[in-house]
Amino acid sequence: MIYLDAGTTYSKIITDENFLEKTFLSKINNEKFYYILPSSLIKSRNIIPDFSCGHMSNANENEIIALAQGAKKNKQICSEKEATILDLGSRDAKWIKFKKGKFHDMDWNTSCASSTGATVEMLLKFYNIKPEELHYEKEKFAVTCGIFGMEKIMDSISSGESPAKSVSKFVHGIAYNAWNFCKKPEKIYLSGGFCENKCLVDSLNNYCEVVPLGRFVLCEGLIKE
Repeated sequence: MIYLDAGTTYSKIITDENFLEKTFLSKINNEKFYYILPSSLIKSRNIIPDFSCGHMSNANENEIIALAQGAKKNKQICSEKEATILDLGSRDAKWIKFKKGKFHDMDWNTSCASSTGATVEMLLKFYNIKPEELHYEKEKFAVTCGIFGMEKIMDSISSGESPAKSVSKFVHGIAYNAWNFCKKPEKIYLSGGFCENKCLVDSLNNYCEVVPLGRFVLCEGLIKE
């Protein structure tokens, strides 16, 4: 069985069979293999999933449903009186809230790049910055739009600030937006690639408690038990 969460930039795969190179292997858990690979390779490798979600696949599952089903497999989330799970990816942001283990509320932002990872990835490549060079900055850029956010970065750099510091302020703005988008919860369970961005996690921790869940929550939600 192949379970595929096909994101815009990267895809996540959980499978019973070890059929990809170690380069893409993220972990082995419960006799299943977890892979992360560029989405551009899905078609070239002729990977045909049994169950899938995401922009880059012929999805047979809605992403918000996959997020909910994956989150409910976490015992800590199910034990909470109230739990907000945010998936912050390359192309969009979506969240779901449970109360006493039951669905209560959700939202899905698919149109604004200011709250997604693709903008940050492009900035890192353009300014030749490594992700580990980004650190929490107390100041944040008011990122209401990805284009205006990049304008602030360029103005800041032209004034003598380092690219890494300017992009860090932009990431802080994304974290603040994400917290507001989730209706300002006291705790966020964070899913998606931003779990690995320490600057984002530290910035979000400035507003609420953050529990990173990793990048395979939606993929886990595809597995029927």
